[in-house]
Amino acid sequence: MASSDLSIPILSPSIPNSNNDQQAIGVDDMLRLYAGELGPWQIRNFFLTSIAWALNALHTMVVVFADSKPTWSCTAELPCSQSMCTLIPGASTAAEWGLVCDSKYKVGLVQSAFFAGSMVGAGIFGHLSDNFLGRKGTLTLTCIINTISGILTSFSPSYGVYMALRFITGISTGGVGLCAFLLATEPVGPTKRGAIGTSTFYFFSIGTILLSILAYISSSWRTLYMVSSIPSLIFLITTIPFISESLRWYLVHNNTSRAMKIIMSIAKCNGNYIPNHITLTLDHAVANESTPDQQAISSSIITVLKSPITRTRLLFVTIINLFSSVVYYGLSLNVVNLKTNLYLSVILNAIAEAPAYALTSIALRWCGRRPLTIGTMWLSGVFCVLGSLFMADSDARMVCGVMGMFAMAATFDLLFVYTAELFPTVVRNAVLGCMTQAGQIGAIVAPLVVVLGGQWPFIVFGACGLIGGVLGFYLPETLNQPLYDTMVGLEKGELEKDKEGR
Repeated sequence: MASSDLSIPILSPSIPNSNNDQQAIGVDDMLRLYAGELGPWQIRNFFLTSIAWALNALHTMVVVFADSKPTWSCTAELPCSQSMCTLIPGASTAAEWGLVCDSKYKVGLVQSAFFAGSMVGAGIFGHLSDNFLGRKGTLTLTCIINTISGILTSFSPSYGVYMALRFITGISTGGVGLCAFLLATEPVGPTKRGAIGTSTFYFFSIGTILLSILAYISSSWRTLYMVSSIPSLIFLITTIPFISESLRWYLVHNNTSRAMKIIMSIAKCNGNYIPNHITLTLDHAVANESTPDQQAISSSIITVLKSPITRTRLLFVTIINLFSSVVYYGLSLNVVNLKTNLYLSVILNAIAEAPAYALTSIALRWCGRRPLTIGTMWLSGVFCVLGSLFMADSDARMVCGVMGMFAMAATFDLLFVYTAELFPTVVRNAVLGCMTQAGQIGAIVAPLVVVLGGQWPFIVFGACGLIGGVLGFYLPETLNQPLYDTMVGLEKGELEKDKEGR
């Protein structure tokens, strides 16, 4: 955003103040000193890319309504059988294909198949985004697949085909959020990145609320799948063409000219100016080398596992995200067990997420990522444990569920920001993909936990929150730390921090 201190940049002592020599600086320094950390360009880019999160919600949460169980229950006098009642064809998949009584587990299998697909997709598209297609190219491809598979799902002739199409939709959905998150946050300066990162998840809540409205006015589950898939097509045509590729991705792929065009566009839109002698380079550690080697600018998840620093970080963020996903998706799907209005419960859960994102965004300015992760997971765990104690009071359980969702939503979006800061640009999306894969394992487990019914879902969710909070102690703090571009830069930066701490 244009301001007096940015329109006339003051160079740091490490940068020679000479207009005669070409000076190469990193992206964070360029944004902070010249282009602007957060201005009209970044805000516009944030809104355009974050719409994809709303589409993610439509494709992810649609099963809550499409697979809802019929509004009848078994009695002790009459055995549980489909022949005992009249199920309205088309009202839901459960009603149309008789996914009730002994077959109700099939509903959970479909939901787990979707999340299994998301786990596969997060790995595939995370790798494509970092190495071949870029963030924008991958986002485009995943939205195309989402549109086609979502529309085809509305024509499913059988349960088997329906389950297969949900798996395919899960694959593409697994890549949408990752790319949208990085496209929104990578062009933002270090002091504003946390707030922008957490704010992307508002759109998931908006998408969930929109889905509730679409479900309420849709005449059948088939209609719901159709109308919830069309927005992805609209996004492809009207929005993606106006989204810019990540300048950091161009930079690590040795396309400095395109990266410079983007940073100059950012500066111009923000009312700032970049002197002709200033250019972009990789982070300072690599810039000190005469010629960055291929490993410095092209890495994979294997590179992450080889480094003791990143290997430990990857282990804990993946386990924590697995636990948080069990709770987040479990509480979202558990509304079917609360015996309250389904549409209202979904909307309340979505609304509960909004203040969680807002408070997290504010807290990130002053609080560290680690204490926030620990605190929000423990808070969710406590409310879920309380929910298991109120079996006779549906309203009390709903309140505990909403509060548990409030706290875990804060953890869920915080982990994206935290993980993005823990790893360098060359592997950032691959690591986010790996973290998301672990999260999808949790999401696969969540529907199966919900099917247990009774107090068990809340007990499991509570345990996940409390244990996940303990694991947060093993992650390093990233508040006000640089966002590295390469593995070399990260390792050298950590080495310098260790020397300074001695």
